[in-house]
Amino acid sequence: MSIKKPELSEMSTRAKYCAGDEEEGGMTPAAAAAAAAAARGDCARGGCHAEEGAESASAAAASSSTWVELYAQPVAAELVGSFFFIFIGCLSVITNPSDTGALQPALAHGLALGLCIAVLGKLSGGHFNPAVTAGVAVVGGVSLRLVIPYWVSQLVGGMLGALLARGVVGEEAFAASSGAAFVPPEAVALGRAVLAETFLSALLVLAVVMGAVNERSSSPLAPFCIGFVVTVDILAGGSISGACMNPARAFGPAVVKNLWESHWVYWLGPFLGGLLIGALVRLLLGDRRRRILFK
Repeated sequence: MSIKKPELSEMSTRAKYCAGDEEEGGMTPAAAAAAAAAARGDCARGGCHAEEGAESASAAAASSSTWVELYAQPVAAELVGSFFFIFIGCLSVITNPSDTGALQPALAHGLALGLCIAVLGKLSGGHFNPAVTAGVAVVGGVSLRLVIPYWVSQLVGGMLGALLARGVVGEEAFAASSGAAFVPPEAVALGRAVLAETFLSALLVLAVVMGAVNERSSSPLAPFCIGFVVTVDILAGGSISGACMNPARAFGPAVVKNLWESHWVYWLGPFLGGLLIGALVRLLLGDRRRRILFK
């Protein structure tokens, strides 16, 4: 019995297909692997171009955006988010029953912040806090031309939120709770209060920068992780400094109540914490595009 041998032309065709002859429109396995690696942004020389690609895409998107999307919407979002966050925060302090301790303010502040970031973060980054804006600016996460407008919006939002809280609860309850303004406890030295505010704020800014700004570590759960940090900070440090972590949260009630005792603590501490984390991310923790050292 004889077995028919394949014709030479058939064998050649199969050989070309298996080898992926480029002249016939195929691709060699090595070429396919190289193309797949390039598509993934991999680099055989030990680098990764995904960050550069993301930066280019962001630049292209920014170039096609209008001034409303680039400036008006972010600034308005910071005002609206700060307003609602500080309104809820002040209300939770003013109406806090004496037997619940810091639990009600901690949950209200944390949940309100997480929700505001979730719904407004795509427009502005969801800072709602001048110290957070400072830290994010240090790592290049927000345009420097937006920093001052963000701060103004956050402070105005804080004043409006505290004013609405005063209108909702009435003068008697507002006065009894000092308008939810922050004043360090008498038993706590001001240096300890500043130290507490610095590192409580540092943890908050770390969650924002690494969870929402830094590409390699960003997470879709960032809004609620940031809210959880606020809850944890208030539960842990509320009895030491009040755990403000936000100059706008301190400023709004201070204006409405006209209470300025040791108010500087709630500016110095949060800004020190924000700048500390900004520097740490720039020097070491950030991805290649944000890191200064060890690129």
